[in-house]
Amino acid sequence: MKDSHAIDLCSTALAGVGRLFVLQAAPEKVTAVPAERLLAYQQPVEGSGLIVVNRDLGMLGGGCYVALLVDRQVAARIGIGEEARLHVPPGKRVVGIGIDQADDTLCGKGRLRRELAVPVVAGESQHLRIVSEAKSGFDIRLATP
Repeated sequence: MKDSHAIDLCSTALAGVGRLFVLQAAPEKVTAVPAERLLAYQQPVEGSGLIVVNRDLGMLGGGCYVALLVDRQVAARIGIGEEARLHVPPGKRVVGIGIDQADDTLCGKGRLRRELAVPVVAGESQHLRIVSEAKSGFDIRLATP
């Protein structure tokens, strides 16, 4: 009986290893991206919509910022457990993530480009998550608020 219990515990632990690298931050643990790393879309304009992006608490790439892109232009440099709020014009926006070109360490030397077409409606919000998983690497996905 002891051996079967140990095997069950090992199986459970191994099954969780692949998920260990991605943890969605609890709302009270999320911090705003500091102003110096918010590079665009900070002022609400008439008719704009809001894109809210949270980066999970993953270990993969945890010491690196990720470039948050809107229409393929850098809008923010986002770290783990941070949230960026961007006021963007309505319409289809290409929201993506890429390597932080402002980083001259190894973090800025890799390759990363993930994009998502996001419909933005005036006065409404779209919520997205940046995840980093051991199996598939970084991604940006629609999220529920």
